Amino acid sequence: MMMRLSSGESQHDDEKIVESGGEQKPAETINPEQPTRLFNKKEEIIFSRNSSAKLFSFKMHRTFWKYGRWIGYAAGAVTATSMTVVVSQCSTSNWSPTNPSAVPDAGFPKWDFNWDKREPYSLVKPPKKTKRDVDPAEEENKVAEQLEKKKSKVIRHIILIRHGQYNLKGSCDDERSLSQLGIEQAELTGNRLKNSGVTFTSLLTSNMCRAIQTSEIVLKHLGQKGLEILAKDPMLREGAPCLPEPPVSSWHPDLHQYFEDGARIEAAFRKYFHRAHPDQKEDSYELIVCHANVIRYFVCRAMQFPPEAWLRISLNHTSLTMLSILPSGRVILRSLGDSGHLPADKMTTS
Repeated sequence: MMMRLSSGESQHDDEKIVESGGEQKPAETINPEQPTRLFNKKEEIIFSRNSSAKLFSFKMHRTFWKYGRWIGYAAGAVTATSMTVVVSQCSTSNWSPTNPSAVPDAGFPKWDFNWDKREPYSLVKPPKKTKRDVDPAEEENKVAEQLEKKKSKVIRHIILIRHGQYNLKGSCDDERSLSQLGIEQAELTGNRLKNSGVTFTSLLTSNMCRAIQTSEIVLKHLGQKGLEILAKDPMLREGAPCLPEPPVSSWHPDLHQYFEDGARIEAAFRKYFHRAHPDQKEDSYELIVCHANVIRYFVCRAMQFPPEAWLRISLNHTSLTMLSILPSGRVILRSLGDSGHLPADKMTTS
């Protein structure tokens, strides 16, 4: 059965011609305030139109493919109309056009507040069974004091910096040094951080040549007294975190590379991403210079997104990605691949 809105009718008319089984008959006049049923219950399609926005809402009780061809005709006939298709039998969502505030139930897990294994309750041993001569209230107070001592009190702000553009033709790491453009990108990044007015707590870098060079240039132009490169960590080296989804044909390392690099990059995430230590008194701003694959994986893990989605993100050279880890265990992504400090002609990804 084919159904379509007649292309000969104006979208401002109150009557439309609906074809069904080869017959043509005028549809009922559509009341803007009241949905009009044009079909039986089994093939029910509810048309509703807002008189000001001309918004049609199509609620279908059969599969999308059944009416896909019809929808195509309708879209061509009513070019200025916004359409929403809800396929009730293809989704378990509670969302509907009349209840848009309901979040679709896509099966996403709830936020894990103990993702870093530093939630206070997981660091304190549960109270032992109280003896008869021990006051239960006193025992509870002791546990409460221990929990308070384990609580994080400040925020860790982690700023991830991708290295600058480098010589792709190098046969080894030492030969893959920054290009002239990469040096200029790093200088602009250092100036951007200097003008931010933030006092940075620490600076770490991958031990690969291009990352070390970038961190040194950033440090020089940042000009912050007392700040130095604390470590050149091999755990932050570039690599293949995990098999991406969807896969891409342009980049496909051997499986053993995922096996080796994935464990290392995951270990680096667990090392650097966690809430502040209870003894930390002030918010910290920590700089980490590393690589695109590592940063993208870190973002997915920190936001509790599927890690396999890392290759869906693109990062420019010397872009800034900032995440904040709150005392409660919540994580906020404040910026992703920020390249506002680079002129358009100096933005590169490879």
